Formats: sequence, structure tokens, C-alpha cells
Amino acid sequence: MEFELEDPLTSFQDHQSDTVPILFTSESDHMPSQNFLISLKTSDSLASFRREAISYMSQFARNLDPFVPYLAVNYMDRFNSKQEIPQGKPWVLRLLVVSCLSLAAKMKNTPLSLSDYMREEDCIFDAQAINKMELLILDALDWRMRSITPFPFLQFFLSLSKFQDPTLIQALKRRASELIIHALNEIKLLEYKPSIIAASALLSASHELFTLQFTSFKASILTCEYINKVVGGCRRT
Repeated sequence: MEFELEDPLTSFQDHQSDTVPILFTSESDHMPSQNFLISLKTSDSLASFRREAISYMSQFARNLDPFVPYLAVNYMDRFNSKQEIPQGKPWVLRLLVVSCLSLAAKMKNTPLSLSDYMREEDCIFDAQAINKMELLILDALDWRMRSITPFPFLQFFLSLSKFQDPTLIQALKRRASELIIHALNEIKLLEYKPSIIAASALLSASHELFTLQFTSFKASILTCEYINKVVGGCRRT
């Protein structure tokens, strides 16, 4: 069954209001560790490794559903939070990227031909090597692959607004999703919970697309008991 990023807890059901508290209380479990964030800020080599990995991933995922590489980066960041990555070995980066993409594609039930990744310059990855790396990632993540990302919070925050026009709502949701995906490389965003990123993306999308309604839309989002002043800082990131 395909894993829905917009409904990670009950992918086979419509949005359920009673799942919202669970999303908010569980989202921190699907974020990188604080030690990893500190290392990203203080280690040029680790930050460079992440940028290069995302760049490498985007090259091979450009024809895929954009949610697949987003999920793959979530796996990669969480894995790197628990495992020290050897420096100066490009093949390790490539193998990690390919394996995270493979796992994300499986979760999203998206066809992915690993033959495109088996040979990269002088590095050869066979199916056994990729499968072994996948198991290492799964073990490090305690097999918690149904990641909670910003996307399930978009519909919730939109439901708090007074917007009734389905076209307007879809435009906001689509633009907010684009902003979230395009900001994937921003290290500072890793400091914020997925819900904060979602709220900030919607506010930015609203200000961009429907300026006159921005103030009322912002007020509706800030009525949420789970949201605080952190949203403003995230928007400025």
C-alpha cells in the first residue's frame, strides 16, 4: 500500500481530526537529532556532505515525484544523526543517496530502476550493496519509515481558515508545497518542527498569492494551540 506523505498515520483513510494531536506530539520523533544540527553548523565538511548528497540526489530524482527525494532526505538526515559518515569517500555518499532514494520510492510505491545507479564513474553498486545499505538505514531508523513531514499539516492549517473556494485552497497548498520542497537544502530549517515549516510555508504562499487576505489567514493559523512565535522566525529563514 502506498505511503501518503499527507496522511502518514492512516494512509488508507480520509483525513481524521483525531489524528491531528498525534501528528503534533509525534513529529519530533521524525527529525534529526540536536547533536546532528550542531555538527552541521560547526562542521564545514558535514554541511558540504549534505549539500553534495542533495545535489546528487536531485540529479537522479528529477523525473520522480518530488515527494520521493524529500522523503529520502528525511531518511538521510535521520540516519546521519545516528551514524558517523566516513569523510573523503565519495562512493559512501552515493551509496547512501541511492539507498535512501530506493527506500523512499518503495514507501511511495514509485517505480525506480536501480540499474541507472549501479555504475557511477569508477564506483560500482550492485543490488546486494544497496540492499545491505538499506538494512543499515532501516536499523538506524528503528524501521520508522512513515515519516511525519510538513505536508500533512498543510490541510489542517487550511481547514482553520475562512477560505471556501477550492481553487484558492488548492493554489495555496500547491505553492506552499513548492516552497517546502525548494527549501530542502536549507540547513536552518532542520531546527524547526514540520508543523512550523508547514505553517510558515502557507503564510509565505498566502502573502505572495493573496495579499489582501494575508492578515486574516495569519490570524486563523495562529489560533492553533500548537503554533507559537517560532513561525515568524521560520518564515525569515
